[in-house]
Amino acid sequence: MDRLLLKSLIVFQKERFLAQKKLVKREILTSLTKFLDTREVVFINGIRRSGKSTLMSLIAKEILENRGVEKANILFINFEDERFINFTFEDFEKLYQTYLEIDNPSGKKYLFFDEIQNVDGWERWINRLYEFEDVKIFITGSNASLVSSSISTSLTGRNRQIQNYTFSFKEYLWSLGLEVEERDFYIPEKVVEIKRAFESYIKLGGFPEVVKNGDITLAEQYFKDIIYRDVVSRFNIRNVKEIRELSLYLITNSGCLASYDSLRSAISAKNVTTIKNFLTILEDVYLIQSLSLYDFSLKKQIYNPDKYYVNDIGFYYAVGFRFSENIGRVLEAIVFQQLLRKGLDIYYWKSSKGNEVDFLVSHSDNKKEAIQVTYSLTHENLARETGGLTAINDQFGEVDKLILTYDERKNIELANGIINVKPIWQWLIE
Repeated sequence: MDRLLLKSLIVFQKERFLAQKKLVKREILTSLTKFLDTREVVFINGIRRSGKSTLMSLIAKEILENRGVEKANILFINFEDERFINFTFEDFEKLYQTYLEIDNPSGKKYLFFDEIQNVDGWERWINRLYEFEDVKIFITGSNASLVSSSISTSLTGRNRQIQNYTFSFKEYLWSLGLEVEERDFYIPEKVVEIKRAFESYIKLGGFPEVVKNGDITLAEQYFKDIIYRDVVSRFNIRNVKEIRELSLYLITNSGCLASYDSLRSAISAKNVTTIKNFLTILEDVYLIQSLSLYDFSLKKQIYNPDKYYVNDIGFYYAVGFRFSENIGRVLEAIVFQQLLRKGLDIYYWKSSKGNEVDFLVSHSDNKKEAIQVTYSLTHENLARETGGLTAINDQFGEVDKLILTYDERKNIELANGIINVKPIWQWLIE
């Protein structure tokens, strides 16, 4: 690659990277800053357009403002820039040497690489920098298997992996300039403001640019980019129609149980092997996330169908085939995403009599929590929504029980314990 072009890109991209202002703070930033003083390479993975590059800008801002690091010690390269189309493995050393010539940094250098997996052999170069240079490296990626396979070959034991999600509801509030404290849950004017924001969050989802512009059609373009750039191009998919139809089906039916055979029938695929491969790919690019049944028998856990959730509810409204809005499923997907953000072990659970609990959560202290999600509790659905929560004690003993609804707050007293009922919007920001 031409050295003059490299110089131009290094200067241009770094200036834009450091010039970003009015960045929405991210909850995950606290977890990332504690890795600043370690040697390990930090991988930030997540769905396309979830704000990974902006997250790196926030890290750089922390380094510059609170660590006394000079701008010369920061390098940022976005390998998705089309001007890197001819960049190859042989150009990595040229890139690094050109950076050193331009900025002449002294001491530890902080290197930020966006979507570096686009260049074959990147992991060998990163490993060499780790071994022989005084650097701290941050890398983003939007393909789980590609990054993981590269790490396992060259960077085992030398990395930290963090998954970045689209905006949580708390981050959505921050983007609106709203800071919420627990006492605000009991101030009517504040509650009205929070609930109005939650209604918008449900319709828009959490993609930062969608939120910023209030434009859900951007999510439609993101979906196309994921299918055609992250899936079809990188995995050499020939039957584009099938994987696109499967994606749309899973988005439309987010949170539903789905066996391989039922999915095969839904899109008229030739065999279940195709479905298995497609599901792996769609999880690799973070479009969907699976949820397994909790069972002491690993065999039963494997052979029971999974649930599949869309990784941002904005896709549901942008590209899903919605004959009628299933607000209960939408709320369930939002709760699932929040549980993932917390890094918890999550399953769904079903009793021998068929009573189901939406989420069985294992906390770090081995304490379990059973969570049911519904739009509202009525006389007609009360037995169904509490049935699984009542039955779960038979297997696990005393378990914390929670029902999340759109806007109800109370306790339900049962013979074997109390079920706490609270609004989802409150639970999301507590």
